[in-house]
Amino acid sequence: MQKQQECKRCGTCCKKGGPILHKDDLLLVPKGILSINHLVTIRQGELAFNPFNNRLEHSKHELLKIAGKAGGWECIFYDSAKSSCTIHQNRPLECRLLKCWDIHDIEQINGKEYLNRADIVEKNDPLREYMELAEEKCSYFEINSFLQKIRGQKQDQSILEQLTAILEQDLGIRNKAVYFYKLSLQSELFYFGRPMFQTVYSPHFQIKLEGTTLQVIRVAP
Repeated sequence: MQKQQECKRCGTCCKKGGPILHKDDLLLVPKGILSINHLVTIRQGELAFNPFNNRLEHSKHELLKIAGKAGGWECIFYDSAKSSCTIHQNRPLECRLLKCWDIHDIEQINGKEYLNRADIVEKNDPLREYMELAEEKCSYFEINSFLQKIRGQKQDQSILEQLTAILEQDLGIRNKAVYFYKLSLQSELFYFGRPMFQTVYSPHFQIKLEGTTLQVIRVAP
């Protein structure tokens, strides 16, 4: 059987999700190819899917990904009717290097030269202060350290209370920014990533948001 040598335009890679951006992709922003409304932030320490081993892992880096369609995985720039990329001539580095039949080239840039929010957000942008405050007060490293300590026992109540405080603070900072600067949902996902309460998981508790009230409810061991 002859080995595949070129893209068959099946769209599988585009349907599985948008690429992670690298420093080489920064020029696509001033060109108007990409904007913050096209991007989603995965914060350092957040659980994210690693396509190289098909596992969920805590991200070692802050990552910017091209958003999916309507909350799904399919890249927003993929035209499913034509099985083509609408920004093909200006597609990001990972898209240029990815070959489903030979992943050597894309493996070479894995973990290297990732683009982050600080590369895009101007220093005088007032939202930068909110971003930095969220990183300072609502760290995934602190969240993850709490998760490792929880065993579903009564003495873990103080840890749950500290965890709840961080999740509430994350919501408070982003909600204040959304209110004052009239951010769309897509802009919020760029500046702050997904709300932390949506990304945290433990078999020992459930997290519920009712109105503006966030609850961390213990699950019986």
